[in-house]
Amino acid sequence: MTSKVVYIGDLRTTATHLRSGSSIETDAPADNHGKAERFSPTDLVATALASCIVTTIGIIAPSINITGAVCDVEKIMVSDPRRIGEIVINISFPQSGPYTDQEKSRLVHIASTCPVHQSLRPDCKRTINFIWPE
Repeated sequence: MTSKVVYIGDLRTTATHLRSGSSIETDAPADNHGKAERFSPTDLVATALASCIVTTIGIIAPSINITGAVCDVEKIMVSDPRRIGEIVINISFPQSGPYTDQEKSRLVHIASTCPVHQSLRPDCKRTINFIWPE
């Protein structure tokens, strides 16, 4: 097993990672009867995409230093059915560059092939903007 999720009431859960014991709480979003005081489950999906992208880059291309890269994540919900319609991620790479055109191409490719990216519904739009140092 990977985790244990317990519904604690009031539209909240506690999720515990079984191997490490670390835990997080979720809350329903404000537009769906929640208090929005914590990540919502769909916030975690969008955030997982960003985390997966930079982690996968670190695994596949360890010679390209991206330490300090920052991902700004926006989740856009749609209706019928209610779901994530688009995830927008702006990845700002650190000034430790400059990055060659070959490195940039490799990082873009890795981003589009990370496991979370490959696990999302085909109709969930993913907009990934790469912001390179000047």
